Amino acid sequence: MTLPEITTPPEITDSHCHLDFPDFAGELDKVIARANEAGVTRMVTICTRLKNEPSVRAIAQTHKGVFYAAGTHPMSVAEEPMVSVADLVALAAHPKFVGIGETGLDYHYTAESAQAQKTSLRIHIEAAQETGLPLIIHARDADEDMEAILTEGMKIKPYPCVMHCFSSGPRLAQAAIDLGFYLSMSGIATFPRSQEVRDIFATAPLDRILVETDSPYLAPPPHRGRRNEPAYSALTAKVGAEVFGVSIDDFAAATQANFDRLFAKAAQHGERGSLPA
Repeated sequence: MTLPEITTPPEITDSHCHLDFPDFAGELDKVIARANEAGVTRMVTICTRLKNEPSVRAIAQTHKGVFYAAGTHPMSVAEEPMVSVADLVALAAHPKFVGIGETGLDYHYTAESAQAQKTSLRIHIEAAQETGLPLIIHARDADEDMEAILTEGMKIKPYPCVMHCFSSGPRLAQAAIDLGFYLSMSGIATFPRSQEVRDIFATAPLDRILVETDSPYLAPPPHRGRRNEPAYSALTAKVGAEVFGVSIDDFAAATQANFDRLFAKAAQHGERGSLPA
């Protein structure tokens, strides 16, 4: 009798998740174990309010293959003390702190704080310039201002950057690519009505693409409408492979190389979770 071939899933990195959110309370060990079983051996958990940084840091310190970033989310700027460059630079000393943000502009829900958001974004850009760590950008309904501020910053001093959970328009996508930035594909790209988003990704170079969940939000099918988790970035990667017309193994390998290039500190750290035997 011929036994079925056992295949190991391709290795994937969930470049953006929120493991400190209450949605994962009490089962984080199981969530991370399921991610590893799906081939997701590295995760970057994002702190969106600096007052929560100690708990996010603790998650990264406790779990193998989990790194973290911190900043003030644009939707929280009006409720939080304005961050300083010194605050962010100090956090960057931690060996598992690998990115600045998420920061950015959100005029969909919080347009009333637009000026404060712009100030905060410029502070985060300066921290990325000083540390060399990648800036992690949230952009919603603010494409024109986002392009202008990101371009303004690059003229002052170059910095690395990823447009997280990219779902903006083609002009901002092209501007980001022209600036040398990366676009991150989330569960949004897997939704049936997201053909425009998939078309935008298809025009980008494969060597500028990352994969993420933004969990606990934006679960891809067949989990849509339920809690997202890092394991499901493997489902988004399968759709990404289809968008770029390559095998899942080749797409996973490309996004791994892209992550290592952008998040060089995480790559140099070398830590990963365990793939299934």
